[in-house]
Amino acid sequence: MTGISPLNPPYAPDVQAQLEAMMPPGVPPILLFRTFVRNMPMARAMHEWGSYELGRQLSLTMRDREIVINRTCARCRCEYEWGVHVMLFAQRVALTAQQIASLTVGGPADDCWSSARDRLLVRATDELHDTATIDDQLCAELEAELGEAGLLDLLLLCGWYHAISFAANGARTPREPGAPAFAS
Repeated sequence: MTGISPLNPPYAPDVQAQLEAMMPPGVPPILLFRTFVRNMPMARAMHEWGSYELGRQLSLTMRDREIVINRTCARCRCEYEWGVHVMLFAQRVALTAQQIASLTVGGPADDCWSSARDRLLVRATDELHDTATIDDQLCAELEAELGEAGLLDLLLLCGWYHAISFAANGARTPREPGAPAFAS
């Protein structure tokens, strides 16, 4: 299989409406969303959950969210989604070049992480990726730092971006124009 090609405009009216709903006003739809609309019921359902994961109701901060997403995508070797998030959000949440590199190929003990919270998020993401769970000690640390709602949001956010990574990798979605590559 060579992948699933994103739809190209012009779009059918229902597809156009779905893509507009999935993007900020006036922003062209990204390749992954243009791929998802090949299955409209799935695209609608994913939009609902994705809106929560990237929205203001998520109990994690935007920086927390981006640390978890970038680490998850890097661990899943999903250059597409990693690149989208680095391009669109890394500067907004003050991730340094060293922190982006650490999230991609480093670890929570790297010198660039001065915040215990940031290190904790990287540790949690790694443990979830490696074992599909978190041990009791890490769970207690996370709950003390994030609260129950934050812990649940972290668990689902990490799992959601595993699913997004699997979809982007499996569909062989090419990088967005201007998005960085792992090597950069």
